[in-house]
Amino acid sequence: MFRSRHAIFVATLTLALLFSGHAIAAEKVKEIPDYSMKPRSEIPVEYTWRVEDIYATYEDWLKDKAAFEKLIPLVDEKRKGWTESAAKMADLYELADRIRQKGEKLFKYAAFQSDVDLGNSKYQVMKGELQSLFVQLGVKLAFVQEDLLKMRSETLAAYFKEEPRLAPYRFGIEDALRQRAHILPEDQQQIVSRTGLFASAAGKASSMLNDVDMPAPEVKLSDGSEITLNNAMYYRHRGSKEPSDRTAVMRTYWQNRKQYENTFAALFDGEMKRHLFAAQVGNYKDCLEARLDGDGIDTLVYYQLIKSVNDNIGVFHRYLKLKGRLQGLDTMRYEDIYGPAVKSVDRTYTWDEGRALIVESLKPLGKEYGALLQRAFDNRWIDIYPNKGKQTGAYSGGVYGVHPFVKMNYNGKYNEVSTIGHELGHAAHTYFASGTQPYANADYTLFLAEIASTFNETFLLRHMLKSEKDDLFKLYLLDSYLDQVRGTIFRQTLFAEFELAMHRRVEEGGTLTPDWLNEKYLELTRRYYGHDKGVLRVDDYIQNEWSGIPHFFRNYYVFQYSTGMISSMALADKALAGKDGVESYLDLLRAGGSDYPLALLKRAGVDMMTPAPSEAAFKTIDGLITEMERIVARLEKQNKI
Repeated sequence: MFRSRHAIFVATLTLALLFSGHAIAAEKVKEIPDYSMKPRSEIPVEYTWRVEDIYATYEDWLKDKAAFEKLIPLVDEKRKGWTESAAKMADLYELADRIRQKGEKLFKYAAFQSDVDLGNSKYQVMKGELQSLFVQLGVKLAFVQEDLLKMRSETLAAYFKEEPRLAPYRFGIEDALRQRAHILPEDQQQIVSRTGLFASAAGKASSMLNDVDMPAPEVKLSDGSEITLNNAMYYRHRGSKEPSDRTAVMRTYWQNRKQYENTFAALFDGEMKRHLFAAQVGNYKDCLEARLDGDGIDTLVYYQLIKSVNDNIGVFHRYLKLKGRLQGLDTMRYEDIYGPAVKSVDRTYTWDEGRALIVESLKPLGKEYGALLQRAFDNRWIDIYPNKGKQTGAYSGGVYGVHPFVKMNYNGKYNEVSTIGHELGHAAHTYFASGTQPYANADYTLFLAEIASTFNETFLLRHMLKSEKDDLFKLYLLDSYLDQVRGTIFRQTLFAEFELAMHRRVEEGGTLTPDWLNEKYLELTRRYYGHDKGVLRVDDYIQNEWSGIPHFFRNYYVFQYSTGMISSMALADKALAGKDGVESYLDLLRAGGSDYPLALLKRAGVDMMTPAPSEAAFKTIDGLITEMERIVARLEKQNKI
């Protein structure tokens, strides 16, 4: 079997949708370049990523695309008698890898440029042409799984012993045999492969509506100024220090989107039913089992996460109450989670200052890790600032044989500094895996994708708390980190429970209507945020927030933010304890996708089949809240808050 590489990007896109915006951090406000309303062509080149590392020119891309097209028909030649000998089997696998690696390189060159210039149709055309070619390739390779199932295990064992070139493919082949009951006959698999022509249609349409076509409303702020509430301005001003501005921005933004909720509901309904189609043709019990089984993950991990978070929701509510108290609010509302809890802290980090903090905080990981960071910053692996038509959020995406690329939308806030570390964690994972593993095993699963990123955030916090002497700023740091815990563990689990409900709705024969989606989302949000317990007020306007979460088009992706951070907290503790912990962590990064994710994590010392990592994480979170309370008590005695 050819293990499918995970989604084109190790995407986070969490800046805007998952984490809050905090107060900016510096003694005097430093100027951060603002290119959010400028076209891509006007952005200084030093702030952009160097896509020419993939292809120097568009003409080079066209030349390689022509070569890619010529390679695909060669599959027919290698197919003949491919299981008759170990050498023939290795020949086919190596050809398929060669084609897939070239196709990935071609696609990412187009996709990276599209994501920073969404309105440029040229890149849409390039991606569309490649998508058709990928479908052709999938159809041609549809025979592989069925032929494998016909082979005797003794024959395969002899082949592995005889032909060293098969070693990189052994795990994938054995994994295919494990999924024997879900593999279709070749003719049926070819039909399923052809659905790839339109598989991403709903997600693409949602992205275009979100980031390009939807008119931005105007909103008047408390100082009398009026702003156009595009995505960049929304993310900036929802974290305003002025509660009335937060309310105006949030309500205006989501009420504007409400007029499109029928379209979004139709797109979500179609996407969930596409997942159901895949589960049913694969002979799975439900969509969740279908999604997790490919990575060898027991559904127990998903249900256990939801239960554990709900059982410990009191810890979350404790943090929210403290935050509301620090904000001086009689009634804390949903929009206030994005406001600063430490109003007197007002610092801004330039890009170079943010870089220095990240490099210093990750020094315990050793010289090799430090050298990687240096290359990323010095060699333009990072696209730094927002521009007109640039996709919101942040992500890291790798190109095997080249290097990782990081998309940022940097605005100088502390949580943006943390996001630099987050995305460079992804980049490091990709870099070490690609440098250690052959192409077939370099791609780690989505379940592991959010570990290296949140690991770096934890290291940054520990570094900042250790080096900072000012209690007021320590309070700010703790609030920043705990707010990321809110966004990564608690909020993502809310999303996971909502996504589970959406899938169950269609599995039971229902349709995702705006009314159902609004009601379910509002119900869950009020439960998680303690609306009925008087913790935080969640007003009706937030009921259609589901329409702005692109991760739902990625099929049970969001829960991995939660499990990833829970795992990374345990790994960070081990790494901070000594060299052995650092080495076991780096070995996890180097392992890529060479084994099942739960096995790789267990090897690194974290067993996600038990509740122990979650319980340890909530104990740590509770301790951080206690530390916040102690600092608050000291500052209150000093009349500093």
